[in-house]
Amino acid sequence: MLNQSTQLDRVFHALSDPTRRAVLDRLTRGPASVSELAAPFETSLAAIVQHVQVLEASGLISTQKVGRTRRCSVSGAAIARAEQWLGARREVWEARLDRMEDYVLKLQTREKTRGKRAHRK
Repeated sequence: MLNQSTQLDRVFHALSDPTRRAVLDRLTRGPASVSELAAPFETSLAAIVQHVQVLEASGLISTQKVGRTRRCSVSGAAIARAEQWLGARREVWEARLDRMEDYVLKLQTREKTRGKRAHRK
């Protein structure tokens, strides 16, 4: 089984390509065949198959062969892991920014106090 870091790497790699993001967006409206996914693009079916393979390897989609047709659908688990990872980083950065804001406000208050003292003299 892949470790969590490798899984996230694959998800972010898959999402880094605009064609793959468009395919994923299309699949959020419901399952589709590879041919249906390829229709709006000015690229070969083979290129779309490669994009589908990357999305499937990342866990963002799953495919199922029905007769001669490969049907694709969204798998939510990989997106949930990426959201969880991003959410954890957001919490860290928001806490750091809150501390920095407190520090800046403290410095500004200190400067205002010094300015008032200088005017009194």
